Amino acid sequence: MDVGADEFEQSLPLLQELVLGADFVGLDIEFTGLRSNPSGPQQISLFDLPSEWYLKTRQSVQQFTICQIGLSMFSSIEGESNKYEAHSCNFFLFPTTFGILDSEFSFQASSVQFLNEHGFDYNKFLKNGIPYMNEEQEKKIKHSILTGNWRVRSSLDKDQIKVVIDEVTRWLDLAEEGDWMTLPGITGFQAFEVQLVLRKALPDIWTVMRDQGVTVKKVSKRHRWYLENTSCDRESCWQEKILLSARGFSVFFQMLVKAQKPLVGHNMMMDLLHLHEKFFRPLPESYDEFKLNIHNLFPVLIDTKSVAKDIWKELNFPRVSNLLEVYEVLNSDLNPTKNSGPVIIHASKCEKYVETKYPHEAAYDAFLCGSGESCCAFKGRPLSYFQSSPAIPGPTPPFTSRWVAHVEIRPEFAYFDKVIRLRLDVCHISSFFFSSSFEGGPLAPMESARKEGASVIVVLPIPEPSFPLYLDVLAPYVNQVNLIRAGVPKINFSGPDHPSIRPPILIVTVKRWPGVSEQQVYREFQNLCKFDVRRLVGSHFLLLTNKFKDTRSILKEYRCHPTLQVSLYRYWRHSPNVSCLLQPLTGVIVLQGLWRSHHLGLYRVSPGKSSPLSAARPPAVPSCLRAIPGLPSWLLFVQITSYLHVDLRGPY
Repeated sequence: MDVGADEFEQSLPLLQELVLGADFVGLDIEFTGLRSNPSGPQQISLFDLPSEWYLKTRQSVQQFTICQIGLSMFSSIEGESNKYEAHSCNFFLFPTTFGILDSEFSFQASSVQFLNEHGFDYNKFLKNGIPYMNEEQEKKIKHSILTGNWRVRSSLDKDQIKVVIDEVTRWLDLAEEGDWMTLPGITGFQAFEVQLVLRKALPDIWTVMRDQGVTVKKVSKRHRWYLENTSCDRESCWQEKILLSARGFSVFFQMLVKAQKPLVGHNMMMDLLHLHEKFFRPLPESYDEFKLNIHNLFPVLIDTKSVAKDIWKELNFPRVSNLLEVYEVLNSDLNPTKNSGPVIIHASKCEKYVETKYPHEAAYDAFLCGSGESCCAFKGRPLSYFQSSPAIPGPTPPFTSRWVAHVEIRPEFAYFDKVIRLRLDVCHISSFFFSSSFEGGPLAPMESARKEGASVIVVLPIPEPSFPLYLDVLAPYVNQVNLIRAGVPKINFSGPDHPSIRPPILIVTVKRWPGVSEQQVYREFQNLCKFDVRRLVGSHFLLLTNKFKDTRSILKEYRCHPTLQVSLYRYWRHSPNVSCLLQPLTGVIVLQGLWRSHHLGLYRVSPGKSSPLSAARPPAVPSCLRAIPGLPSWLLFVQITSYLHVDLRGPY
């Protein structure tokens, strides 16, 4: 279902009802551009800390705008187990132009071409886009309204407004009191502006907004005064109406925030950045403040990209490159549990996607996100993984979505903890029950049981799976949002970010190639694999990739290269900071050793001979060469750790 400015206000009550009744909401956003193309330090790379990545990306978010946002509200169907109805909506957006607000944004040619290839309707975006604003802009508009500056920048120019006034004036000369006329095709901000202009210019008319357009009625001045002061059309009421129209989609955004529903996206980091910037507040400079704000707005986030990564590794699915391919694989015969997941149907007004695929249309992608999330929750752990578990020998009981197994973990069975968690994921099981006796106790009412030595597995029927059970399965992925090209693979919005699990950094020493640049080093390796390159110092460069196999490949291929010497980066050996520290200390050690060897040699005598100076003490060591307490141990530590790999993401 497509929603533009003309239909938005009338659709708000229905949209609010759908959001409040949803179990979870799928999200996808299309932009006028993804990322500006800065060179040098402002270009994102695998060397970036999350805070550095955020500051670089923040500039692009401020430069581009949202042209379409898709939401798919998934609601469980009452009386039908494990079945959901999806209401998918496309919202075309355009920035608010009101009073002093006049946004500037950029188009990126590649993004425009991409959306055009996938059937995006730019007329709906430019001509019928729903306005929106953030809280800072709303404050400015409220101030503008209170001070009497109600002028709205609409698509009506001065000539068009003059034509409207002339038309009403000609009609007014012939009309009698009580007669009315309609100005068709005027909606939204245009309607407010036309009414304000007509009421100010003509004292014996009254205007009302109707479905067909603006209705103009001829009235007496006394009746006009009465209408202006009635409760339904006081100045404060007009202010509220104007502000409501100016806020546009931001009204629905606040409904979504208050509903606190789980929000599901795919590679949704850019979506979250734009949601914060366009509908909440301008993005802060502090990365931690941004994380806290997003977590307060949306306490439960699920990024299907993060979930799919783990499932693909575990199930060895074929490689995929986009959301649609993820969805198709999960619903194909490659997935051994494809028929055991939830049933999802499209709502009556949203049947556009039943038979036809619309990739990169925001509402369709939002639907794929939501349905893919439920597929991942149910199908993310294969039953074969459960059946092959060595924790409990023998045939596996017929666990399905109808069954739950309970376990009482005794101390001697503590090592089963990981297996138990895996089984919970597979079967949507709330808990297991392990017992050393079959008779009496909690085992008596069990429907079926299997005894293995001193252990008993018990199976109980339970209600069919519901979304809370799916959410329990996805608990390790909640608020873990995938991050593209950064020092860490994902951002944790509910706590500290996880440490990097990237491959080790490589260092390249370039010989006999004066003036070599980062770009030249990059081109040298690009045919073999893709690396991010950063100059360390002089002719030394750092290489970093997100694939371990690429690191191994480079080390193997360039083992004996005459110009490019490649090795693992060791912080204590290669860091310029450490070198600056060690060079003066090494000089002190050498001078101290030379001084000692020289002066101690003066007092060495042959065996059996005595020297008048033998009782004398050697001269004092100069203060600049005195031994530093603990220096030999510290130096030994440096020598040892220089051969250890220290994988840091800070200054090199």
